[in-house]
Amino acid sequence: MKRILYSGSFVLAIWSLLLIIPSGSTAKDVTLKYATFFPPTHSQSQLAEAWCKAVEEKTEGRVKFEYYPGGSLLNGKQIYDGVVDDIADVGFSVLAYTAGRFPVTAALDLPLGYPSGVVATKVANDVYNTLKPSEFDDVHLLYLHAHGPGFINTRDKEAKKLEDLQGLRIRSTGMSAGMVKSLGGTPVAQSMGEAYESLQKGVVDGSAHPMEANLGWKLGEVIKYTTRAYSVAYTTTFFVAINKDKWGSLDPKDQEIITAINKEWLVKHGEAWDESDKVAMDDFLKKGNTTIDLSEEESARWAAAVTPYIDEYAAEISKKGIDGKNVIETIKASLKANK
Repeated sequence: MKRILYSGSFVLAIWSLLLIIPSGSTAKDVTLKYATFFPPTHSQSQLAEAWCKAVEEKTEGRVKFEYYPGGSLLNGKQIYDGVVDDIADVGFSVLAYTAGRFPVTAALDLPLGYPSGVVATKVANDVYNTLKPSEFDDVHLLYLHAHGPGFINTRDKEAKKLEDLQGLRIRSTGMSAGMVKSLGGTPVAQSMGEAYESLQKGVVDGSAHPMEANLGWKLGEVIKYTTRAYSVAYTTTFFVAINKDKWGSLDPKDQEIITAINKEWLVKHGEAWDESDKVAMDDFLKKGNTTIDLSEEESARWAAAVTPYIDEYAAEISKKGIDGKNVIETIKASLKANK
């Protein structure tokens, strides 16, 4: 009888321990809300959606997504704060929509002469990992990427020299607005979503954007000329970030999986930007539009015109306790190394 009671007590004890000790297999699956302003037909939106599917597959369904493109959950300007405030769990938007908030990484968008999206994306991640600025501390930054060379595009007037830009109203945001002003134009702050109608109605005379936007945002329908001024080609840096608490709640194993996917995906984004530029160029020319290439002498004039703006930006962020000169030198060094 004693033997039977002892066995029963032993079984009860083991069962109690099993109830107390957590099992890895009981971890809850999570569904995250992913927001971007890019329309679902845009290649960058399609890449973002493919990232979601890759994460779902690699985590074996433990991390799933509800995908909200085209500003259906948050518009571009709302996305960063929306991620911080847990309205969206993951957000993909542009630094330029929150001017002044990212003084270090925003410097990436200065007109420093970017040749491609692949190079701009490498530089963005290289500089972030080198300087590790605190400006993203309220989220977990997944990765950065950046489009190919940004140019001046005009409706009716060719811009072959600096004098041609005098007084032209050019849609621009962030650092491209400073570039436009330095070159003699008048910057008009508008998002990409507003560009088509403004150009169509003549509210603006042109727009600062990469070639891909002439197709991806259909701007090639409402402009005639693109001035490919590579000496002052800027980029626009995009972030993909996740709510800090949501990231911390994920299983470390899934965090590692996502981090590995990010390294693959940032390359895909850079390549996609460049491929979009090529496709858009073909479409642009087929529409009867014109590209303008500057002479070597004129290119030097444009570069000289924006140099004070770059120096002023470095001085401005230095007032915030940031070594602005070092930021610019770090970007230039990375740009040179990755060209």
